[in-house]
Amino acid sequence: MLGPETRRNRETVMKARVTVTLKSGVLDPQGKAIEGALRSLGVEGVASVRQGKVFDVELETADKAKAEEALTHACERLLANTVIENYRVELA
Repeated sequence: MLGPETRRNRETVMKARVTVTLKSGVLDPQGKAIEGALRSLGVEGVASVRQGKVFDVELETADKAKAEEALTHACERLLANTVIENYRVELA
């Protein structure tokens, strides 16, 4: 059985996923390298590959608006280079 502290922590933790990808038109050398490697491994039907990053984040809040605001701030300041990258925040 969970103690009150554990239950409270579970209720105030919100999980989120932040996906960062290169904007269309921005060259993606890593994606091209992965594309070539997949072809050399015999993976058929690969038209193109774009590489990105995924961040799984747990926030100590139950307020979706505050969580989204905090993650947007994190993306704008650290997680994404908004000149060449897009980001998407998904709250669980």
